[in-house]
Amino acid sequence: MAPCLISNNLGGCLITHVACGSHHTLVLTNKGEVYAWGYNNCGQVGSGATANINAPRKVSSLLSGKKITALACGQTSSLALVDNGEVYGWGYNGNGQLGLGNNVNQPSPCRVSSLTGIVISQIVCGYAHSMALSDEGILYSWGANSYGQLGTGNKANLVTATRVGTDIGRFVEIAATHYSHISAAMLQSGAVYMWGQCRGQSVTTPILTKFTCLDDVFACFSSPAVTWRSLKFETFVGRRALEDSLKNSFDNQEASDLKIVLDGKSIHVHKAILKIRCEHFRSMFQSHWDEDAKDVIEITQYAYPVYHAFLEYLYTDTVSVDPEDAIGLLDLANSYCETHLKRLCELIIKQGINIENTATLMAAAIKYEAQELEDFCFKFAVNHMTAVVQTDAFHNLDEVYLKEFLNKAAQWGAFKY
Repeated sequence: MAPCLISNNLGGCLITHVACGSHHTLVLTNKGEVYAWGYNNCGQVGSGATANINAPRKVSSLLSGKKITALACGQTSSLALVDNGEVYGWGYNGNGQLGLGNNVNQPSPCRVSSLTGIVISQIVCGYAHSMALSDEGILYSWGANSYGQLGTGNKANLVTATRVGTDIGRFVEIAATHYSHISAAMLQSGAVYMWGQCRGQSVTTPILTKFTCLDDVFACFSSPAVTWRSLKFETFVGRRALEDSLKNSFDNQEASDLKIVLDGKSIHVHKAILKIRCEHFRSMFQSHWDEDAKDVIEITQYAYPVYHAFLEYLYTDTVSVDPEDAIGLLDLANSYCETHLKRLCELIIKQGINIENTATLMAAAIKYEAQELEDFCFKFAVNHMTAVVQTDAFHNLDEVYLKEFLNKAAQWGAFKY
């Protein structure tokens, strides 16, 4: 068998995401439309009937007019996430994996009513269970639970979405695959938890692992080993050794030829690496500038934690700061024209947003011209309007930002009754 281009009925659609069950497929277009085809005995294709579909067909019904942002497939069930945070499900529901409060199969999309009032940002499906992550980092699960894959501490199935992992922390990513009964999630701290069927054992509550990414959970504990998402291979021989060498040389006094001082604290770095990695330093370390001959440079416009994180990023290509320091780092990235660093800061801020800091983060996004982050913060604020407007951060917003936010919120219909 050789790969074949799927073109029937898709026309000129640009596909942005693909999800597969055991014998059915869903695709998402750049316009937020869903097409489906394949085995349809339980209505998993969402056509309104149970006849098999051998070519892509648009899933309409209740999804008509809605912009879908994500898809997920169980063995014979399907989920879709709308841009307003609503979740719709269809297909097999014998274990309650559609979260509708019953065990009745659905051949057409139905809203997951047990998530009403909760803004969902990510959805995943296991073999016969489902999970959703809210924009506040709260995890919900429902469906089959014979191996503890719901993480509720028991093996009872659930037909409605139920919050789990309440005492662990804020979740930023969740994972499951229709090939297994395993669930996994990552905290804001980077800690990875797993539960469900793990090498023949049933783990009914989330347990901490030594992994640093969710993919490793399924590679090590799923049988057979699988991936829960598409993987991109960008490695080459010797890359790990090179990465480790660069990482270990950061702030190493023995080999450094430059000391950067902030708030009375020193950071030991290498001019060559800084010049290779950053245009700002390439301009600074030229023979006709005084800085090129110095072995000590003092920085006064940034705080030590922010600049330390920036220099470490130049050696490791990663960033590890809390959301508040990420704002200062975003300022630096904006000033130094470091686009990739700017995106990493935006991701940290998104994962750390909450009711109390929404206004502060939104103001920072506006100030540093981070449009995508500004839109994200605005959407979060509108979705939690009542709570956000009562915070001190909102009351302390600059008058210009406040008026702009209120006008935009009014246009979105946030004040309609």
